[in-house]
Amino acid sequence: MRDEQAATGTQRRYAIAEDVLRSNIETGTLPPGLVLLEGPIADILQTSRAPVQRALQALEAEGLVHRFSGRGFLVGPPGAHIEPNRTDIKALGLIVPRHADEALQSRSSWERIYNQVEADVAGCVVFGRYRIIEMEIANHFNVSRTVVRDVLTRLRERGLVRKNQSSHWIAGPLTAQTVKDHFVLRTMLEPPAIRLGARAVSPARLETLLRRLRATEEASASGSLQESEALQSEFIECCVLAAPNERLKDLVRNNLLPVTATDRLLRRLGLPGDPAIITELRLVAELLLRGATESAVSMMETHLEASLNRTIAQMKIVAIIPGPGVTAAYLTPILD
Repeated sequence: MRDEQAATGTQRRYAIAEDVLRSNIETGTLPPGLVLLEGPIADILQTSRAPVQRALQALEAEGLVHRFSGRGFLVGPPGAHIEPNRTDIKALGLIVPRHADEALQSRSSWERIYNQVEADVAGCVVFGRYRIIEMEIANHFNVSRTVVRDVLTRLRERGLVRKNQSSHWIAGPLTAQTVKDHFVLRTMLEPPAIRLGARAVSPARLETLLRRLRATEEASASGSLQESEALQSEFIECCVLAAPNERLKDLVRNNLLPVTATDRLLRRLGLPGDPAIITELRLVAELLLRGATESAVSMMETHLEASLNRTIAQMKIVAIIPGPGVTAAYLTPILD
């Protein structure tokens, strides 16, 4: 299940977020043209970005919000030529009904510690293997072991932890071979998915993506790559996951989880992103928009090869960095 249900008859987190945003748009609390960003909304609702992202996509389908050349969504229907209003949403007094707030908080215990645990684990796996002890995490964050298992299960989905034969939770090591294995699968899955779904790609969504890629490409020349991860995610959703094959899409999504985790790990260690990523994705998107499907597929293969080489090169840099001086108390190094 992509979103857990706390009890029979209760809504999922994205549906609650969707209802809250819809009611605030309809009452005018969120005025036309307001720029909606996932992060600030997630902070207000005290939830993760994933349900907020899905809620915004649902509202986009209803025509209540729309994408534009900048980051985020604008309140209002597309084609209304509304000027972006970048007022901080936290200053507008978003109305969150009590029942919605309680429903969100009753199921978000794991989210309160997830980012910290992910950061702790990601910051060390490139340096070796570590054992994770459930009870020590529970004591460290003062949460139940059920919450801890929720967190560790999600980390396992992202390829950051696993269980060994003794059912111990193990993090790492992240190796060049691990990365290569995932990129081999990316090459087997993603270019064919682009070929299969080329006719199903939404031209309007593709044009919006292209505008964002071009804007970020220009900004990256001055060192701004803050939107890179969001753009890569949107590219996958728009261009790769348009394929009308649910099993293929599941394989793509699952294989990308550890790839994304690896990239975040390298960023956390201070290694910069490469502006060439945005240029390569822009070229694929342009070719798709022109109907040059096979050229787009070929460019995607080139992009994946270049991405693998960039990642391996950065991992070689990390290999000469001394291991972390201090790790979280619940991470125990496994000495070979």
